[in-house]
Amino acid sequence: MRVMNRSDIEQLARGLLAGEVSVEDFARRLATPGIADVGDAQVDLDRARRCGFPEVVFAEGKTIEAMEKIFRAMLEHGLDVLATRMSPQQAVELEARFPASRYNPVGRTFRIPKTGGCDSPRAGAGRVVIVTAGTSDLPIAEEARETALWTGAEVDLIQDVGVAGPHRLTANLPLLRRAHAVVVVAGMEGALPSVVGGHVACPVIAVPTSIGYGASFGGVAALLGMLNSCASNVTVVNIDAGFKGGYVAGLIAKNVGGAAEKV
Repeated sequence: MRVMNRSDIEQLARGLLAGEVSVEDFARRLATPGIADVGDAQVDLDRARRCGFPEVVFAEGKTIEAMEKIFRAMLEHGLDVLATRMSPQQAVELEARFPASRYNPVGRTFRIPKTGGCDSPRAGAGRVVIVTAGTSDLPIAEEARETALWTGAEVDLIQDVGVAGPHRLTANLPLLRRAHAVVVVAGMEGALPSVVGGHVACPVIAVPTSIGYGASFGGVAALLGMLNSCASNVTVVNIDAGFKGGYVAGLIAKNVGGAAEKV
């Protein structure tokens, strides 16, 4: 186990003096080691302080026993659990061991809240909108949605508004314009993020998917199209990386929403 160093403690103390950290949280963090060695993994317990949100577990390839140890270590230290790319078989085993958990079979995400419900927005966490070009993009969009919910953001999902029917997008512009960050999930030629970017005054995180016919090259065509977007507020993550899109959107929304609350 590794304890906090002098720099960490000084930063935490400054947060306490500035009113950004409660006395209870200050005491808990001092008493909590930075790493939990569970044998199969070194769980980073300090990531939420450094990076805004706790460590996320990539379930693919991990044993049930290893994930149980990781989840219990996180819950014991007051951290919300999110695991991605979890198979139905893994989920069945883990749901029995963690009755408060929730598995999303479409997005393949597994969440365990430290307290309360999974989908209650947190004050100051901001607003995120997830947009899909087609229903075939839904598994990646659901991964993004569950991730954004885990960050505490208020999240809305707009489905099947691809560029082949642009009127479907314009009907949802009022909702899009309320967002602090928008995640656009699209395959084929990947044109939708540029269209959305031309309508909103917030960051648009484009997530290319591997949906499409042969010349889409497993999402490479969508990725290159998004990277070449002429909309200046569009940025791009990896192919099928719904988690990364939802995480970045949640981080943006948290920073903007928290700043707005302080004004």
